[in-house]
Amino acid sequence: MKLKSMIRLRMSYKDVHYGGNLVDGATMLELFGDVATELLINHDGNEGLFVSYDNVEFLAPVYAGDFIEAVGEITKIGNSSRKMIFEARKVIQTRTDISDSAADVLEEPVVVCRASGTCVVPVKLQRKRQVGLEA
Repeated sequence: MKLKSMIRLRMSYKDVHYGGNLVDGATMLELFGDVATELLINHDGNEGLFVSYDNVEFLAPVYAGDFIEAVGEITKIGNSSRKMIFEARKVIQTRTDISDSAADVLEEPVVVCRASGTCVVPVKLQRKRQVGLEA
């Protein structure tokens, strides 16, 4: 059984951290944290805690106005640990070269970030223990 989750949202000017309306890469990690929380609630009935990232790759720039789709999946289940993988994709891109409000829906999403990490849900807090990906 594979548990997957996805969220989609528009990057705003509050997410900008660099010149040229470039969004801070940490924003992608924040999205992955939200995806992880949903995965843990679905799997365990508890939010759990993110304890580490094993790998993070920033692959393409994200700008204010872009729409990002963040997806995640639990890949391995231990007694209290949950290994997960994440991917953030740009699905709509701003076109400020045309006008301030122009945008294009991308035929193929652009992968902007990938990561893997581990979350923990203490056994005493697991309310919905499911089987299928045990270590």
